Amino acid sequence: MVADTAPFKDLYPFDSHWFELDGTKMHYLDEGPADGQNANAAIVMVHGNPTWSFYYRNLVAAASKRHRVIAPDHIGCGLSDKPQEYAYTLKQHTDNLERLIESLDVSRVTLVMHDWGGAIGMGYAQRHPEKIAGFVVLNTAVFFPPRIPYRIKMCRIPGYGAFMVRGLNGFLLATFLFATSQRRRFTRQVRAGYLAPYNSWRNRIAIHRFVQDIPLEPDHPTLPVVHALEPGLARFRDHPMLIFWGKDDFCFTERDFLPHWKEHFPNAEVHVFDHAGHFVLEDAHEKIIPRALDFFQQLSG
Repeated sequence: MVADTAPFKDLYPFDSHWFELDGTKMHYLDEGPADGQNANAAIVMVHGNPTWSFYYRNLVAAASKRHRVIAPDHIGCGLSDKPQEYAYTLKQHTDNLERLIESLDVSRVTLVMHDWGGAIGMGYAQRHPEKIAGFVVLNTAVFFPPRIPYRIKMCRIPGYGAFMVRGLNGFLLATFLFATSQRRRFTRQVRAGYLAPYNSWRNRIAIHRFVQDIPLEPDHPTLPVVHALEPGLARFRDHPMLIFWGKDDFCFTERDFLPHWKEHFPNAEVHVFDHAGHFVLEDAHEKIIPRALDFFQQLSG
């Protein structure tokens, strides 16, 4: 059953589209002009966990006035199907994104990436470097440190993790406390937008699987997938990149992650925001969106 968007429709007033992946439906937004000189160019916004395309709603609305914008919901997330038996892995999500973009006949891609969207988006970019125009980075990584916050690690404990994440919705509810420095912005309507797709044990499966897919163990099957990403960043060293970072992020910390982006992309334009957390696009969208629109316009020529 697709989540009811009526309670927050004025915040998310977009037409829904679905792409079938071997019998599983992937929801996505496809907004803005899709014809004319840049018919095959698109800004592709890739979300992470525990969000969905709702996270990008303000940026989608602003950017789609002049550009084509595609914002998918990963399988198990948002308005996409939530199969209980599915390979919820980094590789699978990357495969799905690749197939979606190919189906939409997009030949020039600007990637916007947040949280797990960084690894998924960069995975796609390394498969199709000839299509990549540029990047917008929002508190994300393609390199995982050997430690993660204890509150996330707890969600990986067998039995207890499933109870907290899928039973009590603790992972998502905690983001309203710990992933933002601007809690007042998470009004009842905004909270409803984030919560609506994840209203049951079954519908919270991808949130839990994302947590389980963090490759902390040396034999974790996703570890070699992640290790393959960082060496491939060199081919994009001179690509235009815009980095927006929430300084208060407890997970993707400025200290542990931002230096890696600067090292790999020394020419990137970097903006670090005080009083902004992991949900940087929620906390600082008034500052981010105008800069992002200028960036998109420059790339479009």
